[in-house]
Amino acid sequence: MIKHMIIWKMKEGLTEKRETAAKIKEALEGLVGKIDGLVEMHILTECYDTSAGDLMMDSTFTDRAALAAYQKHPLHVEISTELVRPVVTERLSFDYQA
Repeated sequence: MIKHMIIWKMKEGLTEKRETAAKIKEALEGLVGKIDGLVEMHILTECYDTSAGDLMMDSTFTDRAALAAYQKHPLHVEISTELVRPVVTERLSFDYQA
């Protein structure tokens, strides 16, 4: 299994930050069962003030090929383009063998 973790920092002054985070969560978690090799997807939206980011994605893939396919999959690309990129300023990722 491959773990794919992302931390996003949302834009300062973003109105309706909670609602936007909820939409991102719903959309990304909804990809499970629609993309081959995507085993789990958890989007964490509630964090402490001491956190470096505002949203965290914790996802699991069957293997590296599945992760690579996910990154180019039209459903994922659409969510990234339409929902995520317009509202984030920073993105950090960390992938590892679980």
